[in-house]
Amino acid sequence: MADAEPTNAQRAPFKATLKEGEKFFWCACGQSKSQPFCDGSHKGSSFTPVAATQGKAGDVYLCGCKHTKNPPFCDGSHKTL
Repeated sequence: MADAEPTNAQRAPFKATLKEGEKFFWCACGQSKSQPFCDGSHKGSSFTPVAATQGKAGDVYLCGCKHTKNPPFCDGSHKTL
């Protein structure tokens, strides 16, 4: 059974402070209890987390609505939901 839409975790981005070279998995399904990061809640669904590595240390804004066209980063899609 395919999932039609991801769960909207929140209608705003998640601000994350990451270290240079830090690897992470962004939750694409919206079910993770560790938003915006994957905790494996997608298992058994058609969703796959997005692997990413932070370029330079600092703050990033990761998509919370799960509808971004530029995963894992917020592109403002939450404003149209």
